[in-house]
Amino acid sequence: MIRREDYLVYLVTDDPSRYVGDFVESVEEAVSGGVTLVQYRDTESNRRVMYERALRLRGMLRARKVPFIINDYADLALALEADGVHVGQSDMPAEAVRRIVGKNMTIGLSITNMKEAKAMPPHGVVDYVGIGPVFDATKTKADAAPEMGLDGFARIRRELADWPAVAIGGVTIERAPSIMAAGADGLAVVSAFSKAASPRDAARAISAQFRH
Repeated sequence: MIRREDYLVYLVTDDPSRYVGDFVESVEEAVSGGVTLVQYRDTESNRRVMYERALRLRGMLRARKVPFIINDYADLALALEADGVHVGQSDMPAEAVRRIVGKNMTIGLSITNMKEAKAMPPHGVVDYVGIGPVFDATKTKADAAPEMGLDGFARIRRELADWPAVAIGGVTIERAPSIMAAGADGLAVVSAFSKAASPRDAARAISAQFRH
């Protein structure tokens, strides 16, 4: 079971080719610096490579007791016995994903606007939401929705007050305090880790925002 506090520093992996050095070792560095949850997202690899890479990630994260979520693919999440699966608005509906993965796996759903928030599936289907992009996210996700800004995030967060909410999209260390003040339970970070000279130091800097 993923706890609310596990969403604090939520690493969404960038495409593996964007990391300097070994992909899994870079994620491990970030975990050692304070990452509390990892979502494996990979848009450039075939499914066999994804499975093998995710096996390495799972082993590393289990040893450190850090929850592991698969982006998009419910079948991959089941095969890996991951802690959860995260789906977007253009993926299989969350209700169908729940039927596939059963009642015990955590399901996250991306929310990009108020219309989607008002159409939120009931509790028992979705366990947490990723709200965004708060800021421009096209550098790491070419088909990202338009940025909603802090005010837009805060409005959607109030609409979905009963679910843990992770902010995503343009999240940086500098923006972290204002995003948290808008109601985020956690910060989902992509390029701030993959492009960091030290993923460990980047994670420390972000996790420090939650200790104030």
